[in-house]
Amino acid sequence: MTTYWLERAWTGSGPVRSGLVVDVEGGVFSRVEEGDPGSATRLAGLTVPGLANCHSHAFHRALRGRTQRGRGSFWTWREQMYAVAARLTPDSYHELARAAYREMVAVGFTSVGEFHYLHHGPGGTPYADPNAMSHALVTAAAEAGIRIALLDTCYLAAGIGSPPEGVQSRFSDGDAERWEARVSGLDELGRPGSDVRLGAAIHSVRAVPRDQMAPVVGWAEQHAAPLHVHLSEQPAENDACLAAHGATPAEVLAEAGALGPRTSAVHATHLTDSDVRLLGGSATSACFCPTTERDLGDGVGPSRALRDAGSPLTLGSDSHAVVDPFEEMRAVELDERLATRQRGHWSAAELLAAAAHDGHCSLGFEGVGRIETGARADLVTLDTSSVRTAGTGADEATAVFAASGADVVQVVRDGVVVSHQDDRRAAGADLDRVVRSLWEE
Repeated sequence: MTTYWLERAWTGSGPVRSGLVVDVEGGVFSRVEEGDPGSATRLAGLTVPGLANCHSHAFHRALRGRTQRGRGSFWTWREQMYAVAARLTPDSYHELARAAYREMVAVGFTSVGEFHYLHHGPGGTPYADPNAMSHALVTAAAEAGIRIALLDTCYLAAGIGSPPEGVQSRFSDGDAERWEARVSGLDELGRPGSDVRLGAAIHSVRAVPRDQMAPVVGWAEQHAAPLHVHLSEQPAENDACLAAHGATPAEVLAEAGALGPRTSAVHATHLTDSDVRLLGGSATSACFCPTTERDLGDGVGPSRALRDAGSPLTLGSDSHAVVDPFEEMRAVELDERLATRQRGHWSAAELLAAAAHDGHCSLGFEGVGRIETGARADLVTLDTSSVRTAGTGADEATAVFAASGADVVQVVRDGVVVSHQDDRRAAGADLDRVVRSLWEE
């Protein structure tokens, strides 16, 4: 048994508590109560539950600082992203993902949802192991100390009615039946209580034809697995969908049976009022990625309207232009302020819950994201005396509206320390080496 004493803690609900003693046995909390520290390991500062990065494309980390140069749009950025995708092998992807996941752990993420569509070799030729790239990601996550929900993505078209082009051939299995056959080779992943969860994803209505969605939806239902989908990220996507189907992307997904409480609609930026009601009425989660959405000039989605309609909010770092859960949290509120010219749409506690418990649920990890008896023992401790956090109250508002990932001093996952502030330099050196080697190939 390991015992920690938390100077200040936000447990997942209610106000911040002081002097909390937590016992950890078998990776879960066996006792959570206020008390004296005694011989417990002391965690000074503010401790919050482990946080979930619900939308990641690990290989996009190689683009940071490069795609931001000059002008352009989402579509010009996408061409640069394809250039990186063309270079990767299972070995180099393993190295890049491990480095990217180490960065995530260092800033407080204890789980990641990897929206994975880079499946095959050059020209679309399958590797000898057709899931070699998937195994590279799972191994990278284990070595970095983060749980992974591998969201195996069906990606079949360049656009509505257009076959894959160029590097997109590496993404496509040809049709949804062959996607399902390949994914069946991953059935050994995701045992209950493990650090891996296998889920599915429909890349988007532009990349998966309407008549190919059913097998993906059916697989997710059969396995009670999370199902994620990019939704209405760009107006051009909506326009193409309306022209082809006479319906919005949300309406197409609803017709395919893809919406529901195990589904996450990623971005959900350009929605009609009817779309909001569809997502909310089906309890589909809305995964916002504010730092990516502003980096790409996507726009600001209706986060509060979605939540009020019944859609839980979750958060992701997507393209990894920024990897900082606290920045993602506060950006939801601050972007709403810009869009509405009013303040106070989201409380700090609501945003922390979105990043912790609600995010983990959307990835299929139950019993994570709260500091309570029986929950998996994840702890993220923040320095409350840094130049950013000093004098801010050491409460939930400190975490959301003052702190950054740089204030994380220690991360515990399942009761084991997986990152300490002294590890940051080594993680940065690893990223520098891996990204440099990828671009110099």
